[in-house]
Amino acid sequence: MNATEGNSSAALSFAGRSAGLHHADFFCHAPAATRVLLIMDIDHPQSTAHAMDRMPDGCWTANLELSHGYHQYLFLVDGKPMLDPNSAGTVRNEKNQRVSLVAVS
Repeated sequence: MNATEGNSSAALSFAGRSAGLHHADFFCHAPAATRVLLIMDIDHPQSTAHAMDRMPDGCWTANLELSHGYHQYLFLVDGKPMLDPNSAGTVRNEKNQRVSLVAVS
């Protein structure tokens, strides 16, 4: 799996929410992409894929409610896995693949 390539970049922002969930905005700059998915909690049995919305400037966005803790994720840009260069860090998952990490508090 490759780290970031081409013109891709991303950023995260958080705002607290009730019921132990926190709002998380994910951004991926991939203007040439035709489809971008956000794959969350990759090693978790309830791993989920979220279609990201394309903005006119080529930035893709997704908004999620996440529980407190650490979450592993990747961007899937036109079927190709991509790390988030602006994540809180990268770790290796159970399959020894590099994935992005976000800490939610």
